Amino acid sequence: MQKEAKKEEIILDARLVDALECATFLAELENGHQIVAFSVPKKSLSELNLQLGQTVQAALSPYDMLKGIIQSDPLLDEKP
Repeated sequence: MQKEAKKEEIILDARLVDALECATFLAELENGHQIVAFSVPKKSLSELNLQLGQTVQAALSPYDMLKGIIQSDPLLDEKP
């Protein structure tokens, strides 16, 4: 019998403040805290079309609130 791992994550809105190296961004949460946001590993930068100042959703682990993964762009979700 295998134990099923629980995937705990917190999804918050963040604004991209600065571009770092290797598809990594400095993002600011609504409460003013800054995190390092990584792009989704399976998508290339051209597919993501991320720009500074853009608001995205970032998934953070409750154990390490300094790093997050960019999940989606709310503007892309609205388009048909």
